Amino acid sequence: MIPCSGYMAPEYIARGHFSVKSDVYSFGVLLLEIVSGRKIGGSGIGDEGEDLLTYSWRKWNEGTPLDIIDPTLNVGPRSEIMRSIHIGLLCVQENEALRPTMAQVSMMLSNYSVSLAAPSKPAFLMLGETSILPLLSVSDESRTKSPQWSNNELSISELDPR
Repeated sequence: MIPCSGYMAPEYIARGHFSVKSDVYSFGVLLLEIVSGRKIGGSGIGDEGEDLLTYSWRKWNEGTPLDIIDPTLNVGPRSEIMRSIHIGLLCVQENEALRPTMAQVSMMLSNYSVSLAAPSKPAFLMLGETSILPLLSVSDESRTKSPQWSNNELSISELDPR
């Protein structure tokens, strides 16, 4: 099985673009890991062997986000845990412009009167056991043509996972 992007933001993996929203993505992954009790790069979850982001997104869309919660989390109101899942999904959205800032995340976590937007799909979704679908807009030319150097000419970034 090919793991998803881990803690690295998809725009960094695809284009070497790092921003303040890159940390937000990593925080969202961490938040989902804490709530679910699963690692982002761990073995598949659920009946379909999905990665954590795909599983969380599917359960959210099916209206069964309680399935995401680690069964050993018996402490605290479910509404707080559900809010954490919601915030985690907001942080790992495909479009970095739609992700909240860390200041907004902090406000969402501490102030329950702040209403939360509906999250959109995560940046990477696992399809079955052998393929990964990056949901970024990377041209077909850039996928077939591997540049010798990255944008900063300091490192070479592989777009395909190992």
